Amino acid sequence: MNIAIILVVAAALALGIILRAAVTRRLTVSPQANLAAQIQPIDLEAFRNLASPAEDDYLRRRLPPAAFRAVRRERLRAVAAYVHAAARNAEILVRIGQGALLSSDARTVEAARQLVDQALLLRRNATFVLLRIYLALAWPYSSLGTTPILEDYVQLSGSAMLLGRLQSPGSPVRISAS
Repeated sequence: MNIAIILVVAAALALGIILRAAVTRRLTVSPQANLAAQIQPIDLEAFRNLASPAEDDYLRRRLPPAAFRAVRRERLRAVAAYVHAAARNAEILVRIGQGALLSSDARTVEAARQLVDQALLLRRNATFVLLRIYLALAWPYSSLGTTPILEDYVQLSGSAMLLGRLQSPGSPVRISAS
C-alpha cells in the first residue's frame, strides 16, 4: 500500500515537472536582434469575449449540455492560445525592459523597471491561469477567472507604449490589436 502511494506521488511530481518544462520551453523566445518585431499583437476584445463569464452563462442557458461542453472546450483552447501569446509577449518585454535599464535617462529607467516588473508578474500569473484552463477543460462547468490576466496585459501594454515613446518617439511598441 505504501509503495502505491509513493508511486502515485512520484508520478504526480513527474507530471508537474514535465508540464512546467513544456510550458516554459514553449514560452521562451529565440534570441534575435529586433525583439519588438517578435511581439504578437493580441485582440483584446476577442480575448475579453472568450473569457467572459457572462458569455459562458449565456451559452450554458442556450445550448444543450453536450453542445455546451464542446463549445466551452473550444473557447478554453482559444483562451489558452491568447494566454500563451500574452506570456510570450511578456517574455519579450522583459528582455526589452532589461535592455532599457542601462539607459542614462531616469524616466526611461523607471519606465523600464515598471515594464519588467509587470511583465514578470504577468508571465508568472499566466502559468497559473493555464493550469486553471487545463483543469477547466476536464470540467467544462467550472468557473474560470482570466480577467486578472486581461487587466494585467492592458497595463503591460500601456507600460510598453510608454517605454517605446521614451526610447523612440516615432515608433512605439504595440502589443494589442485594439
